[in-house]
Amino acid sequence: MTDVRDQDEIILENGVVAGNFYDKYATANPIAKHLMDNFFKSIRELVTMSGSCEIHEVGCGEGHLSRLLAKMVPNIRGSDFSQQVIEKANRLSQSEGVHVPFRAVSIYNLQSSEDAAELIVCCEVLEHLEDPEEALRILSQLAKPYLIVSVPREPLWRLLNMARGKYIGSLGNTPGHINHWSLKQFIKLISSSFDIIEVRTPLPWSVVFCRAKSL
Repeated sequence: MTDVRDQDEIILENGVVAGNFYDKYATANPIAKHLMDNFFKSIRELVTMSGSCEIHEVGCGEGHLSRLLAKMVPNIRGSDFSQQVIEKANRLSQSEGVHVPFRAVSIYNLQSSEDAAELIVCCEVLEHLEDPEEALRILSQLAKPYLIVSVPREPLWRLLNMARGKYIGSLGNTPGHINHWSLKQFIKLISSSFDIIEVRTPLPWSVVFCRAKSL
């Protein structure tokens, strides 16, 4: 197990890549920053569309998105399987003066009675999971009733990585990504547990706003 890293240094926890391998949230690259701004814009618009006053960000990593959304929604919390990144999320929140409770817990161990929220946000998580279908089943129990979920849009994501000379040996695959979906494939996956409300495609992500079928 390694310590929390600087940019491009891997955090491994129980053999799994945790947090953001590349710190895209703090990038100074103008192109990457423009892409991130478009991603954030889509997320903010979907949060507004939901009308939700309560958010639980599942797989929050270092808490960058949670802290951003805390400016919009007063009741927000985050969770991630990695104790190391949760400790970093708490340090960053304290340093920025933003109050967001973070908890270390695996997505597979979340319980509706304790972890449900009006809006579940799960961004850049499913591509890392060995059982994304089970994760979606759990998310459908937590979403009361809404979910915003995003993944890298393939094969575009890997092509863009290769275009910037990254991860050439693995054909542009970001370390820790074990699942890969096109937009069509991702919509089909989400539709098994949720009713799709809105789809956004900020380059190079697929973002889906949906409602749990059980409600």
